[in-house]
Amino acid sequence: MIVRNLREAVTTGRRIRSKGWESTRLLLKDDKAGFSFHITTIYRGAELPMHYRNHIESVYCITGYGEVETAADGKVYPVAPGTLYVLDQHDQHILRAETEMVMACVFNPPL
Repeated sequence: MIVRNLREAVTTGRRIRSKGWESTRLLLKDDKAGFSFHITTIYRGAELPMHYRNHIESVYCITGYGEVETAADGKVYPVAPGTLYVLDQHDQHILRAETEMVMACVFNPPL
């Protein structure tokens, strides 16, 4: 069994920071669970073009407001607490944060 605490994990190398976001990676490839699990914060005002060529990502919004746009067709979807979006076609997308957003993310295969 694997048991981890988010408050403890943010003080370790599992917390990754970049321009516009930070992510605490609670479950990674080395854990051999078949997926990875992250709590990611998108900073207010961030506009992040993203593309995962080798991973399917599922994103659940816990707090905050923003939108996700699919690059292929320019379709924009609002993101609010309770919203789930899945990049099941390796979708190139742009994530925009109106407010700070806290997201639960699952990747397969794991990061």
